[in-house]
Amino acid sequence: MVMMLLFIAATAVVAGKLVWMAVASDPAPAGTSTYGLIPPRADIVDRNGVTLARTIDAWSIAVHPNQLMNPPDVIAAKLAAILPDRSEAEYLAILRSGKRFVYLKRRALPEIIRQVNAIGEPAIALGREPERLYPQGNLASHVMGWLDQDGRPTSGMERVLDARLTADAGRGRPVALSIDSRVQAALETELNAAMLKHSAIGASGLVLDVRSGEVLAMTSLPSFNPNAPSFGRVEDLANKSTLNVYELGSTFKMITMANAIESGVVTSMSKRYDATVPLQIGRFKIKDDHPQKRFLDVPEILVHSSNIGTARIADEIGPQRTAAFFRKLGFDAPADIELGAKGRPLWPKFWARTTTMTVAYGHGIAVTPLHLASAYAALVNGGVWRPATLLKRPPGAAPQGRRVISEATSARMRQLMRLVVMKGTGRKADAPGFRLGGKTGTAEKPQAGGYRKNANVSTFAGVFPMDDPRYVIIAMLDEPKGTADTFGYATAAWTAGPVIARTVARVGPLLGVMPSLTRDVDESELLPLLWEPKGADPHAVE
Repeated sequence: MVMMLLFIAATAVVAGKLVWMAVASDPAPAGTSTYGLIPPRADIVDRNGVTLARTIDAWSIAVHPNQLMNPPDVIAAKLAAILPDRSEAEYLAILRSGKRFVYLKRRALPEIIRQVNAIGEPAIALGREPERLYPQGNLASHVMGWLDQDGRPTSGMERVLDARLTADAGRGRPVALSIDSRVQAALETELNAAMLKHSAIGASGLVLDVRSGEVLAMTSLPSFNPNAPSFGRVEDLANKSTLNVYELGSTFKMITMANAIESGVVTSMSKRYDATVPLQIGRFKIKDDHPQKRFLDVPEILVHSSNIGTARIADEIGPQRTAAFFRKLGFDAPADIELGAKGRPLWPKFWARTTTMTVAYGHGIAVTPLHLASAYAALVNGGVWRPATLLKRPPGAAPQGRRVISEATSARMRQLMRLVVMKGTGRKADAPGFRLGGKTGTAEKPQAGGYRKNANVSTFAGVFPMDDPRYVIIAMLDEPKGTADTFGYATAAWTAGPVIARTVARVGPLLGVMPSLTRDVDESELLPLLWEPKGADPHAVE
């Protein structure tokens, strides 16, 4: 009887202690929790309903150091063996701190929970709490953003849509982005492979619907995992497609040519410009990387990517019309898209004659890759510039936009873009059967007092299919290095161009653009004239 009474008393003491811990203790006193609870939040999905972000119930492991019933050193040793995120000394310091509540781990796997539970320490609390999960991992991480340790959105669409996601949480209604996860994955894979191959310090890319302005893919590399955001370099947090601005080199020659045709400076494709010698403007000299040393007609200027010919055309356009056209394309303001982190272009302070000539081929003005994508969309879609969006738009709901060139000029630009890929510096970007058009651009990176001769930004701006444009695709590599199979070249023709070819071949059929190896469209109809380049160099670059 005595033994039974003692056993009952001991059991009652333990039970009372457990009840007191459950009822009287604060589960997460202010100032003691490392993490806050995430409020209810709606899912984010891609345009096809694939989940990109979801709030789930996850396991958490916490401890009440002021309520331990076993020796701290014993518990610390067991925790260090199960949870190696901290050392035994760190766990011991926590257990001896006397605090009321400390989180030890969040997002713990079920097998970890079972092992911790087997320790048998009542002061260790195992619970379920909401967690934001990104099932696709690194995919579109800069677009998505992430939540901080207190459940607050830090960047990306998580921050843009914060109020909407909170309001829609109880309705079970997800928010659909314009992103297509299949296209996003293909672009990221190809860009990442090129970045590693060419030892580039970064890369970015876009796929944009030329009719609606929807962004189907937007990538910035290196990326990160929003499920466990730990960053080696702060600069990797920047979305290079919308925040970083670059001099994008010869990709601007298409824009200059569109302006020249629209303004009446160029009225015939056979008009010829002197590129026999470098162009001397004051103390500056404009040269071609691969000089033809002869007069060039309009298609040849683009095919051979002639700085001299482009500068002469820009000189005829003049600073007022050049600046006005760039403003129509939005180059004087941050990119028009929902994201909050948007870079302001580097706009010339004074439009001197030399400025007008150099910005014509992408030097002396810096914009984001998204600026370039939106501009190319306007050049090929019939001449209408529209703001980009990361939200899925219903069919027929594209904004009206603003006209920047006529439909006739747009048709001519499609011909010239296709010509560059068929005959010029864009040949390595050609995806057989997809009728790709576009322009390469390689620009030395600026530094104090001039430019870095061995550091380039290599970009390709493409459009497909050229006979009925639907998508702009941009690939940019930051400081790529030449390799043996590129003969040491690190220019866009050799580095960014192949990325475009491989990506278009992968995503074209997914987007309903089927290859036509028999050329159901007569390519000659896409050319401005029955024309063959004179003395074409197979290694020609910008």
